[in-house]
This record gives sequence, structure tokens and C-alpha cells, in this order.
Amino acid sequence: MTQKKVLDLLEQVRDGTVPPEEAAIQLAAFEDLGYARVDHQRAKRQGAAEVIFGEGKTAEQIEGIVRCMMDRGAGNILITRLSAEKESLLRNKFPYRYHEAARLAVANPKEQSLVGFVAVVSAGTSDLAVCEEAALTAEALGSRVERIYDAGVAGLHRLLAELDTLEKARCIIAVAGMEGALPSVVGGLVSCPVIAVPTSVGYGANLGGLAALLAMLNSCASGVSAVNIDNGFGAGFLANRINRMKGVDET
Repeated sequence: MTQKKVLDLLEQVRDGTVPPEEAAIQLAAFEDLGYARVDHQRAKRQGAAEVIFGEGKTAEQIEGIVRCMMDRGAGNILITRLSAEKESLLRNKFPYRYHEAARLAVANPKEQSLVGFVAVVSAGTSDLAVCEEAALTAEALGSRVERIYDAGVAGLHRLLAELDTLEKARCIIAVAGMEGALPSVVGGLVSCPVIAVPTSVGYGANLGGLAALLAMLNSCASGVSAVNIDNGFGAGFLANRINRMKGVDET
């Protein structure tokens, strides 16, 4: 909170328009719910509100955190790794959009202008859940996203057919399992940053995505960096950061 806003708030307390208890909540860096400390200043510090990791939390805890954030005006609140079972328990508790394949919900959705251009490319159809987690995350944060799916190296002509689109992107998320070759190929074709996402898709020696991760970490293409296995959210969040960097035209 800026100094001016703090002074304005104190003035409102003095004239009785804002109760002291409400002012204390607004001034606090976080709100303690007992099971969670909700960081209300996250959006001011980082440009995006706190994201709720749904795995390991009860539906009641998720609801409590969302309501706490909504009370402070937060919109487009991301809930990641939200199972269908928990989603059914949250139904009608608060407004949200749920994407079952990506296990991702956007609570208190608000219309916003999407800027820039992030491309999400998948090697195969089996990678789509991770792709959608990445794409929906970037969109919820305000980035325009183009999806290019099933364009793996087993049929390179499918990827090359999309080269004009790829060359216009400010950042590309390349998602692949198996041997994880797609990000290296994409990285050798474009000038923008490429975020490589290994998936757990593959046969036995894929080792749950470890083979793809190691391949991406050892990419010979410059400008390629990897996130963790199946971490579509991390890729989408980072791609949005890159897409919206200061000094980059957002038209």
C-alpha cells in the first residue's frame, strides 16, 4: 500500500467512515485464517494475486481462502491442481470457471483485455492436460495465447506449417513427453524465449518424465529453459511475465 493510500485510510478512520478493524486488515500484509496466511499484497508486489494450490487442501479451506481474497476485491483467482471431487464440493459456493482436463479453476472471473502473444505447443495429444494448465494460467493473468497442438517431431512438417505463427510469439511454451525433443527443435527456429515443459507421458524408460526433463536440460538450442515435470502452471506464469515485461509494446 502506498504512503498516500495509508494516509487516506487513516483519515477515513478518523472521520468514522472506515472502522479501525477494517483499516487494520487493509494495512496488514497478510490475513491469518488459522490454516493459511493469505497474502493480500502479492498483486502489488508481483503483478498477480496469490495462486491457490488445490492439492493437499480441503474444499472448505479452498473456499475460505477464495472468499478472503474476494472480500479484498481479487478477481481471476487461480486454483491449480483442483480435483473433480473437490470441484463438486465447491460448486455454487462462489463464481468460478473450472477446466477438468487441466484441473484448474479461475474463481471470481472478470473480463480483461489480453495482451501480447504466448504460443503453447504440444508434442502430442497426450500432453494436452499440461498444455491447458499452461495456456489457461497465462490467459487468466492477462496474456493472449495461441494453441498449437499435436505438432511433435515424429511429424516435423506439422510444426513447420505453424512457423509463421511461432515467429510472432513473444514467448513459446513447448510441452513434450517421450524423449522431450520438441523444445530443442522449436528453440532452433525462433528468436523468442522458449519454456520447455517435460511431461510424464511415455513408456517405461521415460521414468515418469525424467527422461524428457534431462533431455530439455541438455538442449543444444540457445534460449531454452526448462520447468519441472508436468508443471504447466509454472510455465504459464513465467510466460506471462516474459510477455508483459516493461518496455515491451502491449498492443
